[in-house]
Amino acid sequence: MNIWQPIRDRIFPPDISIFHAFQKPPYGGANQFLMALRDQISRRGIRVGENHIASATRACILNAFAFDTEHLRRQKRSECRVLHRIDGPVGTYRGTDHAVDKQVADLNAEFADVTVFQSQYSCDANQALGLEFKNVVIIPNASDSRIFYPKTIPFNKNKKVKLIASSWSDNPNKGGPVYEWLDSHLDWSRFEFTFVGQTKRPFRNIRHLQAVPSHELAHLLRQHDIYITASLHDSCSNALIEALSCGLPSLYAESGGNPEIVQQAGFGFSDKEEIPECLNLLVEEYETCQNQISVATLESVTDQYLRAVGIT
Repeated sequence: MNIWQPIRDRIFPPDISIFHAFQKPPYGGANQFLMALRDQISRRGIRVGENHIASATRACILNAFAFDTEHLRRQKRSECRVLHRIDGPVGTYRGTDHAVDKQVADLNAEFADVTVFQSQYSCDANQALGLEFKNVVIIPNASDSRIFYPKTIPFNKNKKVKLIASSWSDNPNKGGPVYEWLDSHLDWSRFEFTFVGQTKRPFRNIRHLQAVPSHELAHLLRQHDIYITASLHDSCSNALIEALSCGLPSLYAESGGNPEIVQQAGFGFSDKEEIPECLNLLVEEYETCQNQISVATLESVTDQYLRAVGIT
């Protein structure tokens, strides 16, 4: 968090405040999206604060359970409309019990006026646990088009096809075991593969780069042809949205919100052994799939957030 933000929020009371522990990038997808949302709201002349509700604050956005609950209780006013942004189910993703999901639902019952799920999958999966939420709307994530914009390099299937995957987290559900399998089974005379981010998997053929800031990641994405995500139970993968925004058709695990994001701009797989055949198909149908890329813009997503909290 900017050390001057609390002082700035008191001198210039925010119209809208985001309750989230912002981290310096590179960091996780929620952090990336909320930074982009914060900047887009600010560019519209709306004052945005962090973790502070002033007498003039009209609305606040809560991120799941990653905020200071007691601090919010002390500051919350009935006039301030509260939007609760939820992902998960967290227990499904972590492979543990659903105590966190119940905690999120309890926070929703206490604070929320409106609930934002990032995908229909996330909404349905949370409600299937018997959890209830207030005034649900579905609003996907989006990337900053000033950073993540389409590549101009034309695809040439007669050259080595360049594959790329990315992940901030090294949780196995982010696809590490699948990438390790691909490291031993891909036809390396036809493909190159770059993995950007954190992983505990040792690669022999896949080039591994550490996590990089958004501008560098976007540049890397535009140097590649196809994005692969083997992530499981992701509600709305920012990494996948960023790749599509850079013009990369995608192969994706048939899990979580991935199919909702990609739609017709790639192919899904249920088992890692399907990937080589899916890759061959995507190479042949590359231009068709690339032309089907359709992701929500940050501008339209921001419009939906502001309408949800009654700020126009």
